[in-house]
Amino acid sequence: MKPPLAVVKVTYYLEVLSSWCHWAEPAWAELKARYAGRVEFHWKIAAMNPGDFPASRAQCDWFYQRSGTVLRSPLRLNSGWVEPERQGVYPAPNLVAEAARDFLADPEDDRVRLALAHAAMGEGQKIGDLDLAAAIAARAAGLDFEKLRHAADSAAVKARVEAGTAEFHGHRLSQRPAFILESAIGDKAVFSGLARGEPLAAAIDAMLADAQAYVSFAAHFGSPPAT
Repeated sequence: MKPPLAVVKVTYYLEVLSSWCHWAEPAWAELKARYAGRVEFHWKIAAMNPGDFPASRAQCDWFYQRSGTVLRSPLRLNSGWVEPERQGVYPAPNLVAEAARDFLADPEDDRVRLALAHAAMGEGQKIGDLDLAAAIAARAAGLDFEKLRHAADSAAVKARVEAGTAEFHGHRLSQRPAFILESAIGDKAVFSGLARGEPLAAAIDAMLADAQAYVSFAAHFGSPPAT
């Protein structure tokens, strides 16, 4: 059995339509594979504000050109999902991704949100439409469309998205992706806006080492004196 003090938890705060979250997904997948069985991985929706979204396709393309070159991507993201008439209001993909958790064997499953992000930024599909977003998600994970669509529009799911977003802001963060690393011995590291995995891996390694050292010390010397 894994010693309880050796636990490290990583929470990833994301917006489905964030290009920087899209760029961070390979790092997230690599970390989950590298530390499987040793680290807990969770993701939470941190919805962007209307003003955070591009106001036009031209503006979106400019942002995609910037982030794509910064990350040395051989592919350019598709701005076709942008609908200026929505004025930055795109709750559907986040609601569908959150609702899908209730129908998946593993609520931390990434398939639905990845499928939604690819449909938007890879194919230019207008997933601001709730029906379309639910249809894409249902196909990606083999879920019942009607049940998923109904759940995505429920007050319970909306409340969970709002809670995750409030939690994100409670950490005094503004940039997504954001990662909160916490260990059982009280260590905490915060990364906001980084899309590469190397700094996260370095922090996880340090936390695991320190937590294991506490386990080793406890095995040799027990609990501290009461006075």
